[in-house]
Parts: sequence; structure tokens; C-alpha cells
Amino acid sequence: MKIVVLIAGLALIGFIGWWFFGKHQVAQTNAKVNDDQQIVDVEVKGGYSPEVVVLKQGVPATLNFTRTDSSSCLDRVVFSDFGINQALPQNQKESVEIDTSQSGEFQRACGMDMFHGKLVIK
Repeated sequence: MKIVVLIAGLALIGFIGWWFFGKHQVAQTNAKVNDDQQIVDVEVKGGYSPEVVVLKQGVPATLNFTRTDSSSCLDRVVFSDFGINQALPQNQKESVEIDTSQSGEFQRACGMDMFHGKLVIK
């Protein structure tokens, strides 16, 4: 019995380590430029999908967030580098304009800083 508990405990520790520190596949999209505008739809359901959005520098960009998740944690999206703290009402599309004048990698998070995503401008 002690061996079974030991094996189960080690398996659980291994799973927790993988969950928090392992490499996980991340959904990424490259925005397409149409009529000198970039528009990307982001689904907010248990996180952000796609998690990484790549934009072209110097082309006006809009991210359209649609939150279907009822969690209050995901009811805001925060881009601290851009001074954006936008409410995301459930089941409504909310557009967020992104300044693409500077290249770089910029983080986004939910209002509680538990769910994250990345914006890459190049």
C-alpha cells in the first residue's frame, strides 16, 4: 500500500511540475493586412485564443475580443504598455485599437493578472 501511495504521489508531483513549468503549445496568429488595416478576432474563453498575435509595425490594428467565459477574472483585458484597461462584457465584441508605431513584444493579461497573452509587433 505504501508503494502505491508513493508512486501516486510522485506521479502527481511530476504532473504539477509539467503543468506549471513545461512547454505547452501556444496558439499564434499573424494578422493579415487588408485595406491598410489589421484586424484580429480573439476569443476569450478560459484564456485568450489566439494567445500570441503578431502585427505588422506601422499598420493600424484592431483586436476584437469576444468573451464567452462567465468568469469575472476575464471580464477585462489589460495592455499595461499601452495604458489599456478595457472591459469585456460577456457575449459582446469589444474592439481595442493598438498603436503599432513601436516594434517589440507586449504582454496582455486579464484584470486579475492570471491569464496572459502576447502581442508581437514587427
